[in-house]
Amino acid sequence: MRVITGSARGAKLRTLDGLATRPTSDRVKEAIFNIIQFDIEGRRVLDLFAGSGQLAIEALSRGAGYAVLVDQNLDAVKVMKENLKKVRFDQKATVLRADYLQYLSGCREKFDLVFLDPPYAEKFLEKALQKISEIDILAEGGIIICERSRDHILPPSVGSLICSKDYCYGKTAVNLYTR
Repeated sequence: MRVITGSARGAKLRTLDGLATRPTSDRVKEAIFNIIQFDIEGRRVLDLFAGSGQLAIEALSRGAGYAVLVDQNLDAVKVMKENLKKVRFDQKATVLRADYLQYLSGCREKFDLVFLDPPYAEKFLEKALQKISEIDILAEGGIIICERSRDHILPPSVGSLICSKDYCYGKTAVNLYTR
């Protein structure tokens, strides 16, 4: 896994060992960042199921101002910190070990970009979208990027959030939600 472009272009990132996480493929990651390329510069990013941190790191490499990376797995937190240090973004990011609902329940920040890439077999996306809608952490003009299995269909709206785009890349699909 590598950073595709920007200031950390080409840097190889460490991933978690085993099958507990599923890193976003370079093809899907490149497609996501092509879609949001004009919405990154100087923005605040939340990577809620961060795993290795690759989505937040890609955003930082492309000019995002600050990122918060959240994962409940201790090994993931260690890998994220290592990857951020490797690409020298450790001062532009905060890494937190927390359950996603626990983090969202206490969140008082606003974010311009929110990456949601949870384990595919779970119902985390719907719960996370509902909670984000309830607590209103999406900044004006903000975008939520949901990565999911193509077979997992998300609703056209969740609370105040509306699905504005739906893309498919093989077995993976990406939905964009806005307020």
